[in-house]
Amino acid sequence: MKDKNLDSAGDDDSPMDNEDRRDYLRALGERIHDLRLRRGMTRADLVRGSGVSLRFLAKLEAGDGNISVARLRRVAQALAMPLEDVVRVDSERSPELTLLIEYLSRLTAAQLGSARQLLMSAFEKDGRRDRIALIGLRGAGKSTLGRMLAERRRVRFVELASVIEKLAGVPLAEIFSLYGQAAYRRYERRALEWILAEYDAFVMSAGGSIVTEAVTFDELLTNCCTIWIKASPAEHLSRVIEQGDRRPMMGDDRQALKDLQRILDGREPMYRKADFTIDTTGAQVAESFAEILNRLAA
Repeated sequence: MKDKNLDSAGDDDSPMDNEDRRDYLRALGERIHDLRLRRGMTRADLVRGSGVSLRFLAKLEAGDGNISVARLRRVAQALAMPLEDVVRVDSERSPELTLLIEYLSRLTAAQLGSARQLLMSAFEKDGRRDRIALIGLRGAGKSTLGRMLAERRRVRFVELASVIEKLAGVPLAEIFSLYGQAAYRRYERRALEWILAEYDAFVMSAGGSIVTEAVTFDELLTNCCTIWIKASPAEHLSRVIEQGDRRPMMGDDRQALKDLQRILDGREPMYRKADFTIDTTGAQVAESFAEILNRLAA
């Protein structure tokens, strides 16, 4: 599988990166200028509200000022806008989306969960139930259960990690060491998009950290029926070691368990957004597989 449009992955000081930075600063300056005019504010008004100097604001609007996050936050506050809306230069939110976000921001966590389920039920994409994605940490049983499920449903089984490696042309570890976390996330998103475009039906094992990338995870939730394959930290650790990977035990085993617990605690709110959860702790593979089939049938 070849990808003719792979990103070039240079270091942060490459000419391409410098040009991208200049383009972004120009676009940011134009956006701040437009937002100020839209609100009927003069430069003097924005200076008074933000505390930045008039000279600096003029340079910023001209695309000639590399503003710090702290200063940009003060400018956003003076414009009475969230910082994330000010820095969004690629596309303007529609008024409907802006109002919807404002309404949703007032809901409780439980209400937000209900709202998401209502929206997904109302606008569920065709074929979503033919595309199954298993999420969860390494050692939960995603690959084993995924292959069994794909065989039962007579569809392709796909490892997202394998597609990422093919797109990048190097193993996962080398993507991180050569290009960094940001490049890996770009490959991850492109790999998911490729799978969705290539196959109408499949069972996929996704990386455990996909839930930490909001845009990619939202695309997964929107297009696939997702199942969180869950296990206790102790079982995660023992299964990974049984597979021949001793890296988690290179240090203190108690610390390794604590680290796993922290990862699970941090990701659990996102994992719980899956359509349903299968807890494999203390369960035989056949038991977990039967539970998946029952839940899918229901």
